[in-house]
Amino acid sequence: MGPETLEAKQKAAIEEILKAYPQKAAKNREKHLGVGSPNDENQKTCGDVRSNKKTVPGVMSQRGCAYAGSKGVVWGPVKDMIHISHGPIGCGQYSRAGRRNYYIGVTGVDTFVTMNFSTDFQENNIVFGGDKKLGIAIDEINNLFPLNNGITVQSECPIGLIGDDIGAVAKVKAKELDKTIVPVNCEGFRGVSQSLGHHIANDTVRDYVFDAKVNVNTSDVETTEYDVAIIGDYNIGGDAWSSRILLEEMGLRVVA
Repeated sequence: MGPETLEAKQKAAIEEILKAYPQKAAKNREKHLGVGSPNDENQKTCGDVRSNKKTVPGVMSQRGCAYAGSKGVVWGPVKDMIHISHGPIGCGQYSRAGRRNYYIGVTGVDTFVTMNFSTDFQENNIVFGGDKKLGIAIDEINNLFPLNNGITVQSECPIGLIGDDIGAVAKVKAKELDKTIVPVNCEGFRGVSQSLGHHIANDTVRDYVFDAKVNVNTSDVETTEYDVAIIGDYNIGGDAWSSRILLEEMGLRVVA
């Protein structure tokens, strides 16, 4: 097959895909498409295909956003806390349905990984704010699931756009309920991809969990200099359990 024929076939394949898009979206997406094979040297260097572009909120097929990085990667696998997707229902449902975290526990009692909690923003919340709705959601969650060990508020795009003060709500509710309530400003439009969401979430772990009051009696636990804690591991398909075995074979002790 001559190079001209191959190039024509590649172009036709891309054009066929782009027919499904509106004109404006097709023009943008064309820059991210390429056709090749393992033996195509152009594909090994990405050729003219553009990547590492800023996330477009709402384009779920493009790449993960800051919200995805926080809720899906860092906070989502923390099984004994409840994570509220603060905003419209779409992001919460997408993030819940797309994550395959394995865990040990009873769903709805002491583990909440596969459950979807959302404040379900509507148009009036965008106009008048959603702080009251968030407060009500936190109260309802605490009444329905009293064994949760804390609540996080995962901000979706509209929260940052309208300026909802989730920190103020979290502070009030944490005092009322005597429970760790973590506000996470991880709106999807922040950063190029979900990477910034990882950093934002890790900072909240540091600020709201490490210094939090922990009702655990550790007086009878002997610590060693080889103790490690794994925070927010995906455990997709049980890989964290395998990682634990490897760490222990290295001489470390996984305590949490």
